[in-house]
Amino acid sequence: MAQLSIHSPIGDLTISEENDKLVSLDWGWSPFQKKTPLLMEAKKLLDYYFDGDNPKFDLPLNPQGTPYQKKVWQEISIIPYGKFLTYSNISEKIDSHPRSIDMACGKNPLPILIPCHRVIGKKEQLTGFSAVGGIETKKFLLQLEVPNVYFNIFN
Repeated sequence: MAQLSIHSPIGDLTISEENDKLVSLDWGWSPFQKKTPLLMEAKKLLDYYFDGDNPKFDLPLNPQGTPYQKKVWQEISIIPYGKFLTYSNISEKIDSHPRSIDMACGKNPLPILIPCHRVIGKKEQLTGFSAVGGIETKKFLLQLEVPNVYFNIFN
């Protein structure tokens, strides 16, 4: 598995590639670095993203998860930059329950690339984020995309 680590405003991130597809984006720095064309493209797009641009993350992904989780992640993947949906919105789209959407978001192995931070609670509440920094990281990512929106934080 090839990995490339980058510095970002939300901490060090490590992108992992397997069989020419991205499989994870994790917080932290990997001692095993390998620059592949795909990892370098992902780094470039993430750098653009953190600079406040709206890059098209059109990268080959292969997140590992259950068929249900993959269905949720596919729905999340189509939320446009600067927009957000609630867990209820997504549960209605796939005929599920908001709590199970939340759980699938928490298992997302490719945060930012599969933008689970764009899924929020009712009344624009930020109810959780499984990444390092939790809700504050989610708030940072949303405000990077939509600078003038206020989000309620619910713990």
